[in-house]
Amino acid sequence: MFENNWLSLSRYSLPQWMKDAKFGIYASWGVYSVPACGPNGVWYGSNMYVEGHPQNLYHCEHYGSPAEYPYHRFIPQFKAENFNAMEWADLFERAGAKFAGLVAELHDGFSMWDSQVNPWNAVQMGPHRDVTGELEEAVRKKGLKFLTTFHHAENWNFYPHWIKECAHLRDKRYAGLYGKAHNLEWINDRGRYNPWGEWTAQDKPDREFEKVWLTKIKEVLDRYSPDVIWFDFGLDMISDTYKTEMLSYYYNSALEKGQEPVVIYKNHDLPPSIGLVDIEQGSFNHLPYHSWITDTTTDSGSGWGYVRDIGFKTSERLIHYLIDNVSKNGYLLLNIGPRSDGTIPDEVKKQLMDIGDWLEINGEAIYGTVPWVCWGEGPTEIPKEGTMGEVEGQAVAYTCKDIRFTCASNCLYAIFLGWPENGEVVIHTLSRLRHDEIRRIGLIGFGDIEDYRMETDGLHVKLPDQKPCEHAFVLKIYEQEDVI
Repeated sequence: MFENNWLSLSRYSLPQWMKDAKFGIYASWGVYSVPACGPNGVWYGSNMYVEGHPQNLYHCEHYGSPAEYPYHRFIPQFKAENFNAMEWADLFERAGAKFAGLVAELHDGFSMWDSQVNPWNAVQMGPHRDVTGELEEAVRKKGLKFLTTFHHAENWNFYPHWIKECAHLRDKRYAGLYGKAHNLEWINDRGRYNPWGEWTAQDKPDREFEKVWLTKIKEVLDRYSPDVIWFDFGLDMISDTYKTEMLSYYYNSALEKGQEPVVIYKNHDLPPSIGLVDIEQGSFNHLPYHSWITDTTTDSGSGWGYVRDIGFKTSERLIHYLIDNVSKNGYLLLNIGPRSDGTIPDEVKKQLMDIGDWLEINGEAIYGTVPWVCWGEGPTEIPKEGTMGEVEGQAVAYTCKDIRFTCASNCLYAIFLGWPENGEVVIHTLSRLRHDEIRRIGLIGFGDIEDYRMETDGLHVKLPDQKPCEHAFVLKIYEQEDVI
C-alpha cells in the first residue's frame, strides 16, 4: 500500500503493459466543440474574453459580446446527438491503440460524467448522457485499457473574473463552471488579460478549490476505474498534500481492483519516478535513459478540440512520430477532436486507419519492444528538442537514410523512414556488429532477404522491387539463435 508521501509513492513502477502498449488515443471533446474556433479550440472559453484575441473577435462577430453571450450559453448546444461510443472504440482499436479514452474535465469546468460535486456536467446539462461511462464500457469491450485526462487544476486561472462588464464570471450561481471569483482588481501592464504571462502572478487556489479538485478525481476513479489518468499542466498550483493524497488513493484503489495503474504528468509537476512524464508535442535527438510519452494532436494547427477549417497532419507524419518516439524510449498519446454532435471528422478517421494499417503489418517492431543501444541514424534531426518542439520547429521530412532501431527477443528491428530509389539501404550503425551475429534478415510484409552483406561501412541490404507497405519499412535482423 502507498502512503501519502513522496518517499512511499516513489516506489511506484511503470507496469509492463504500458511498456508494451506504446500507443494510445484520447478525445478532446466538450462545450468548446460548439463554437469550434481556433487557433486553440479548447481555450475558447478563456480567450473569448480576451479583447483582440482571434477567438474574441470571432465571438463578437458571430454571437455578440461575451457579456451578452457568455460561455455557458454554448452548453445547451453541446448535444452529442450522434455520439456512438462503440463506433469510437472500434476506430481506436482499428488504429492499433492499446489504451484510449477522453478528457474527463477540461480547464473550462464542465465535467463529462455524472458528477455529484459539480452540477455543470454532461448528464445534468448538454448531452444529458454519461459520455465517460459509455466510452469506458465500449473501450473495455474492445480489450483496450481506459484513459481519462484531467485539466481542471487550471480552472482556477482560466476565466478573467475581474472583467467588470462580465458579471456572470463572478456570479455564485455559475461558480461551479467559472470558478471562485478572485483577483477582482486584477489588471496587467497591457491593460488586458494575458493568461500565459500573468498565470503565476495571480492568487493561488484556496483549500476549497483543492478539495473540489480532489473530489472530482475520486469520483471518476471510483466510478470508472481508469487504467491511465493524464494531467495537463497546472498541477504545480495544487499543494503537495492534495497531490500525494490523490496519487496514493488512485494507486491503492486500482491495485485493490487488480489493475496496474499509470499516471502521466507534465513539467516536473510531480517528482521523478512517481509516474510517466509527458513531453507535450515534443521529442528528442538522443536516447533518454527514462521512459517518457508525448501527446500531440491529429490537426496541423494545434487546435486540439474540433476546429472548423483546420488542416490535418499527414498519416505518414504521425506514423513517423510514433516510430521515432518508440526508438527513443518513448510512447505516443494521440489527440483527436470530435465535432460537438459526437462525430469524428473523416480526415481523422483516415489518419487513424492508416496508422492501423501500418501497425497491422509492422506492429511487432513497435509493441512489446525496447530501445536498442542506439536510437538510429540518419541526417534528419528534430529542429527543437523537448516540450513544444513540434510547434516551434518545422515539420520533419524523413528520408530513406533515416533509420530507427527497436529490439525484441533475439532480433533487432531497423525501421527506415523512406524507400530508396536504387533499392538498396546501408545501415552504417550496424558495422558495430560481428559478422556472425546476423543469422537471418527479413523484410516484414515480404519475407526473407537473401541479398545482404556486411562491409566495413555497415550492413548493405538489397530490397525487393515491390514495397510491402507505405510510409515506413522494417528490416527484421535475427541475432544469435533463430527462434522463429
